[in-house]
Amino acid sequence: MSPEILKRRFCALAGWRRRLALVLLGAAAALSLPPTLVLPALFLAFPPLAWSLDAAATRRAAFGAGFWWFTGWFAVGLYWISIALLTDAAKFGWMIPFAVFGLSAVLAAFFGLATLGVHLCRLGRVARVPALAAAFTLSEWLRSWVMTGLPWNPMGSVWDISLAVSQFGAFGGIWGLSLLTYLMVLAPALLAAPGHRRAVAVLALGLPALLWAGGMLRLSQNPGAVVADVRLRIVQAAVAQGNKWKDDQREANLRDHVALTRGPGFEQATTVIWPETAVSYFLDLDRLHREMAAAAVPPGGLLLTGAPRITPKGVEPFQIWNSLMAVTGDAEIAAVYDKVHLVPFGEYVPLRGILPIAKITHGGTDFSAGPGPVALDLPGLPPAAPLICYEAIFPTAVVASGQPRPGWILNVTNDGWFGISSGPHQHLAASRMRSIEEGLPQARAANTGISAVIDPAGRVIARLPLGERGVLDAPLPQALPPTLYGRFGNVIPGILLLFAGLAAFFLRRLN
Repeated sequence: MSPEILKRRFCALAGWRRRLALVLLGAAAALSLPPTLVLPALFLAFPPLAWSLDAAATRRAAFGAGFWWFTGWFAVGLYWISIALLTDAAKFGWMIPFAVFGLSAVLAAFFGLATLGVHLCRLGRVARVPALAAAFTLSEWLRSWVMTGLPWNPMGSVWDISLAVSQFGAFGGIWGLSLLTYLMVLAPALLAAPGHRRAVAVLALGLPALLWAGGMLRLSQNPGAVVADVRLRIVQAAVAQGNKWKDDQREANLRDHVALTRGPGFEQATTVIWPETAVSYFLDLDRLHREMAAAAVPPGGLLLTGAPRITPKGVEPFQIWNSLMAVTGDAEIAAVYDKVHLVPFGEYVPLRGILPIAKITHGGTDFSAGPGPVALDLPGLPPAAPLICYEAIFPTAVVASGQPRPGWILNVTNDGWFGISSGPHQHLAASRMRSIEEGLPQARAANTGISAVIDPAGRVIARLPLGERGVLDAPLPQALPPTLYGRFGNVIPGILLLFAGLAAFFLRRLN
């Protein structure tokens, strides 16, 4: 069936039929996300979204085009949130429709505003391609910080299927890669009108080929040197989320981490890394359990572990932090990092005075945020950029302004909340993009996986699969010189957005 006939049939849909079609298209497009990475789904699902603006007779219909399509996209991409709520189904199961479909609708509203804005500009069909690409990318950037932000599954993350294409992140970051991806997948919409096949070929075929070639060149120039005298041991104990905070399991979990750490090969390690909240005791105030944890410190090395931290007894106000601690062989705390970007409803409840609900994580007290990104000074190691769980999804939040550039990213997380689902795969893809953007290697310790060591070009040089119990021994790759994105941040994707907007302006009358 020709594109012209497909367009005519799609535009003939009205009312709930068109809305349902848009939702199903967005849902199908989400198959392009990790771990399935069915990239052709995007090229099939995006043209009808562009065509729907031709059929949009009202502003409401124009808003609905983006809103309904991206509601399907987010609902499928974020379904794994329901697994976290089923950890305590009796208490939180009722929240699943609100958490999955409600959150999807909130995020989709940004994209509804994008299609509405393009509709109001009254552009020709050709100009709509760069205009929609720019508007969708701007929507992605807005959702990364509005209401504390949730930049999960940006469009550029579909290129987790191609490390070469992902190298563009070192130049334009994830937002620049998203912009170019939107251009590629929207271009086939022009096949429904005569005379645009060459433009479609350039955008949909030539552009990804160019990015791939440039990425392969960059990869060939980065052979992968390692830091001398550093040997990492990452521990993935695969502790069931329901057992992490049980009083009769906490000490057994700690001993389990120590036993795994001290298995064969322990003597060759210089640095041991445990996941987020691997220790469920307040180590800074608990000498007994700190000494137990110190049994996992290699001679002359460090144990880097996630653990909660609280204010000492009698100190007001009472606060609790989700922290990363460096423990020495003498059972001393050498360094501490407190998580900055907290998960709404997971680690704190927004508008707690109004909303009568509890946070999902253990305990009744909301976590407090730390002071900001840091370059953590660790004895015997290059300075580290610590990221705890959720923080790895935020671009430009890795390197601390005004501090020495870190030599690596230290990412600890507990993806056990999300079971065997797409969530941990998507989280790893986001973490990997942070390494590409900044030119920094990364060590990632995840409770149930996916633990990995990633080089500064994004190569995963060692990994433990999702759900597997074990240890991962690997060297620490060396950092690359600062990337263009690392130097200039969102300036470069901002310039690319400007160019897309200018292209839409100059092509505005072209059909």
